[in-house]
Amino acid sequence: MEVINLLEYLQEIFETSSKVPVMGKILVDKKEVMSIVDQIINSLPDELKKAQWVVEEKERILSEAIEEASNMKKESADMLKRQIENHDITKEAKIRAEEIIASAQRDAKSMRLGARDYADKILCELEKEINEKGQSMIINIKKEVEEFIQSLSNEVTTDLDTIRDNIKELRGMK
Repeated sequence: MEVINLLEYLQEIFETSSKVPVMGKILVDKKEVMSIVDQIINSLPDELKKAQWVVEEKERILSEAIEEASNMKKESADMLKRQIENHDITKEAKIRAEEIIASAQRDAKSMRLGARDYADKILCELEKEINEKGQSMIINIKKEVEEFIQSLSNEVTTDLDTIRDNIKELRGMK
């Protein structure tokens, strides 16, 4: 507590010291302030050691209490588990749970098989539709290619006729 008294005394010196106008600063006796600071420094180690010891002791006690509580909780849970396992209601509940699980597994298997059949049916229909659409697309593409070739052939024939006419005209100019 000596440190607190010294800090309060230092605060009092700051509050009662002469003020320097406009600058917001104060004038203090350097020797007096340094003396108080030295006393604080000399007092701190003992009080810090005491505070450190108190903190370590608190941590140790808290750790022991947590460990003891954990052990008690585990022992209580084990005892309660043994009591529950030995009760008739628990035994009946286990039998009923096994029946429900078996029923759920049968239902799940039935649903899986139904889903597989449904998916197979849908995929077969999709394959058939894709084949039909593919054939239709191939026919349309063949038709468009034939029309393009015919159009190209007509243009080439027309261009060749024009070229032949031009050649005849050029030969006739001689």
